[in-house]
Amino acid sequence: MIHRLIGLVLIAVVVIVGLSYYLSPDDLKDCPRPGSGQCQKAGAIIVISGGDTEARTAEAVKLYQTGWAPTIILSGAAADKSGPSNAAAMRKQAEAAGVPAAALVMDERSETTKQNAQEVANIIAQRGIKRVILVTSGYHMRRALAEFSAQLPNVELRARPTTHDKHWSAWWWLTPWGWWLAVGELLRISLFALGVSR
Repeated sequence: MIHRLIGLVLIAVVVIVGLSYYLSPDDLKDCPRPGSGQCQKAGAIIVISGGDTEARTAEAVKLYQTGWAPTIILSGAAADKSGPSNAAAMRKQAEAAGVPAAALVMDERSETTKQNAQEVANIIAQRGIKRVILVTSGYHMRRALAEFSAQLPNVELRARPTTHDKHWSAWWWLTPWGWWLAVGELLRISLFALGVSR
């Protein structure tokens, strides 16, 4: 009985750690500031709305202020069609944090992760950017990387999940909502692999 319980606990730990690691890759975790190699500066920081949009925007602003890139691309349509776009709200937050308007580029059309990738790919192509940093929530990062990689095959794409997110933390597995997000993303990643994505 004790051996079975220990086995179940070990399996649970492996699943939780594995999911956390898989869903939330962080290419800048060993880069406190821009430098060489994997820590090189990028041409732009891309931040996509959804989930904890404020946390995502704050992370992009922090990267900008640390000198990671000269431009932030804000991507997201309005959740409420009667109000401003998510990109506009993100722009307002970034400007309030001290980012100059000239450093901000908006995509106000995207309603899904796939559309985020498609619309931002057009912006990246127009500006000739070859290296970007993608910011989103940890649970969403793996799928976002897949969608953006498909649209930006010739661009170096690095992941930076939010460090503080009201929907996702190191303790995500303690809540039903955390499991809902994790399993939901796994299903969407599977659909993307099968060629069915939104």
